[in-house]
Amino acid sequence: MNALEVKIADVLRRNHLSVTDSRKKILSLFLQHKDALTHGDIEKKAGEKFDRVTIYRTLQTFVEKGIIHSIPTSDNAVRYALCKDCTEGHHHDDHVHFMCDNCNATICLDNVVSPKMELPAGYVANDVQVVIHGICKECSEN
Repeated sequence: MNALEVKIADVLRRNHLSVTDSRKKILSLFLQHKDALTHGDIEKKAGEKFDRVTIYRTLQTFVEKGIIHSIPTSDNAVRYALCKDCTEGHHHDDHVHFMCDNCNATICLDNVVSPKMELPAGYVANDVQVVIHGICKECSEN
């Protein structure tokens, strides 16, 4: 077993999940890509014929367990990225997301924290999503 396979099995077991082929493949995609992935990206990159429902259920399970987090987009698609320090039912992804207008990559900017929002009395925030659109480092260098 190589280091990636060991890490994948460890993440799944630590989150009390069965180590299945679909979960291993989908988690490996997240570990191997620095930018966020859509359901369609996973279908294409998996190379194997996992059905759409299996991918959807796996993504939802990973979100619930705090393995990945969702990033809403302006076109109502959803992208997913690895969590850094989340746990089941408690997402702590208070970082900014950057969407490149050129290559369409969505990147977690882990070191850029979302600003603290002061809400009016009676309002309670459950989630704050800060998305910056622009040109990513790779595109601006080319």
